[in-house]
Amino acid sequence: MRGVLGKSRKMICSLLSQAPGFLAPIPSPAIRVFCSKPGEVGGLMASSVQNQGSISYLTQREAAEVDETLMGPLGFSVDQLMELAGLSVATSIAEVYKPSEYNRILAICGPGNNGGDGLVAARHLYHFGYKPFVCYPKRTQKPLYSGLVTQLESLSIPFLSVDELPMDLSKDFDILVDAMFGFSFHGAPRPPFDDLIKKLINLHYYEQAQRKSPVIVSVDIPSGWHVEEGDVGGDGIKPDMLVSLTAPKLCAKKFSGPHHFLGGRFVPPAIAEKYKLQLPQYPGMSMCVRIGKPPQIDISALRENYISPEFLEEQVEADPLDQFRKWFDDAMAANLKEPNAMALSTTGKDGKPSSRMVLLKGVDKDGFVWFTNYESQKARQLSENPHAALLFYWDGLNRQVRVEGSVEKVSDEESEQYFHSRPRGSQLGAIVSKQSTVVPGRHVLHQQYKELEEKYSKESLIPKPKYWGGYRLKPERFEFWQGQPSRLHDRLEYSPQETDGKRVWKIVRLAP
Repeated sequence: MRGVLGKSRKMICSLLSQAPGFLAPIPSPAIRVFCSKPGEVGGLMASSVQNQGSISYLTQREAAEVDETLMGPLGFSVDQLMELAGLSVATSIAEVYKPSEYNRILAICGPGNNGGDGLVAARHLYHFGYKPFVCYPKRTQKPLYSGLVTQLESLSIPFLSVDELPMDLSKDFDILVDAMFGFSFHGAPRPPFDDLIKKLINLHYYEQAQRKSPVIVSVDIPSGWHVEEGDVGGDGIKPDMLVSLTAPKLCAKKFSGPHHFLGGRFVPPAIAEKYKLQLPQYPGMSMCVRIGKPPQIDISALRENYISPEFLEEQVEADPLDQFRKWFDDAMAANLKEPNAMALSTTGKDGKPSSRMVLLKGVDKDGFVWFTNYESQKARQLSENPHAALLFYWDGLNRQVRVEGSVEKVSDEESEQYFHSRPRGSQLGAIVSKQSTVVPGRHVLHQQYKELEEKYSKESLIPKPKYWGGYRLKPERFEFWQGQPSRLHDRLEYSPQETDGKRVWKIVRLAP
């Protein structure tokens, strides 16, 4: 077993589960099924890539000392650290192997803390949409582990004995989680783990015979490896993914599989300074970060199969603005990042189009409003050709909305009112930025900003520059798109027409 590092797990979820909104259910009428190959890094947790050469690797003694420090003066408990480890393993798996293609998971758990990491990972994988099974031959009566077993049984996750496992694991499972032994294990594996390790080793020969084989994910240390020297004999487990915990161990340098992740976002600065650890930055709220270069990806093979509710003509609003508000409210409820972000496409008199992302700041019966610099490229193009197109893309809902129409400036009063509603820093930034013009360097912007900050330090009101204001696009066409399986997407177009002297919107379905 792994020792205190292996103990370092359950804490993370205990802490994170207390954070407001952490992993809260996101209301969404649509689900995306990722159809990526192994090696195609997908979308659950956008992990960044860290240079392997700049990361610290721990000896067995150092790993034990780090764990002892975490468990001692820093106040981490075994269950907290184990929860963190299991969550990190589960998110690493979900980062690469999507449940649409790799659904059946067997977690093989050892008797110590490394096995506990596997039990926790199985629980999280269940909630991520996978179908986990657990092989846990040497159970302990310690309350921590019996509690984990109870949690899994409450989810109806099957426990399989060694005798119940098929001779050929490749037939019944897509992913095998190796959570048998960690960095503190000594000696030769004893039954039944020696035979279980052989089963994993034999999968390598199935691959050589060009038979489909499940992928192997090892937790912290591939079972049977030497913690510092790796697979000494060269005939041990060859995992496809290694999830190092806290910091990689020396044997990880010998790992040659396509996916190496680091998990365990809990190491405090005091530990990093004491042991001179160089650890990667975790992106956003991710619990894992990729180490080394990702495998080469065939861009032509990247694809997603969308699964969404039917989007039917009889269900939509008669007025496209009402339909837009309905979908916008869904995007807000789903907690999507910047649901008001939209691509604005313009063309000048030369007919050459250009696009950029801007933020919607108002929508009413008269159209869609955004604000910008009146001397920017888009402003120059709109002065030459006052027509534009907007595109909203809500990835988490498999939806996009296209809007086309004529553009005009909003009133000075409306621009003035919005300008002074912005944060003070944004007001100063709008004055500093002569948008789309060349600047010698970022230091120039900072210097000008500082000068303006001092200039208006005693002023309660910052004057709006004349070259800054809003535009309004008056819609002449809408298209609502919703992704569907097999590329049979829904596309409903609204276009205006006159009926009995009144302007009404005609709705037609377009081929995907």
